[in-house]
Amino acid sequence: MFFPIGDDNIKGGHFPLMSYALLIINIAVFFLELTQGEGINDFINTYGSIPAEITSGRDLFTLFTSMFLHGGIAHIVGNMLFLWIFADNIEAVIGSFRFLVFYLLGGLVAHAAHIFFNFHSEIPTVGASGAIAAVMGAYVVMFPTSRIKVLFLVFPFYVSAFVFLGFWIVSQFSSGLGSLQAQTAETAGVAYWAHIGGFVFGFVMGLRYRGEHQRMLKKGYREEDLV
Repeated sequence: MFFPIGDDNIKGGHFPLMSYALLIINIAVFFLELTQGEGINDFINTYGSIPAEITSGRDLFTLFTSMFLHGGIAHIVGNMLFLWIFADNIEAVIGSFRFLVFYLLGGLVAHAAHIFFNFHSEIPTVGASGAIAAVMGAYVVMFPTSRIKVLFLVFPFYVSAFVFLGFWIVSQFSSGLGSLQAQTAETAGVAYWAHIGGFVFGFVMGLRYRGEHQRMLKKGYREEDLV
């Protein structure tokens, strides 16, 4: 198993306040989930996004609340690790408010992609994965040569963001196609098409934001200090 554990951070630019705030909120909500005890299923059904309800115009608020719910420790740890590594560079370029809007829109587009392939599903969708996939899509356009520090077992090594994120989205797309053959993207408990939809949205927005990053570099901001 490969895990990213760091990247080249931008020195200068906007302080990633919103990235850190989203980390804290997601973790706080997860602890709230842990307090639900036997009521956890009702909690997830109330605040998770259920495609069949969304397509019938009910409980639309869950399109937002579901972005802050997670299905277990591995789920939230993985999502928060990716958010911590990739979000701050995007926010450093576009600013905190625009980053929040971008993040939430990415999550909504991810929901739309998932619902498109699971129109009548009554299984709740939870997780920040779609919004974070949007962050990753923008990252691969804006910082394709950024070094990603990856851990394989106990051995660290470095790859470019283009290679790491390219491999990630190809694996998601392959799994998404496989899920169509199984008639549902939820067969393996993973909403692959939400990841794909979020990534594509982020990629497109990254093309727009890339010019701002180039202007930052001309002003003297640097990409360095792998953390």
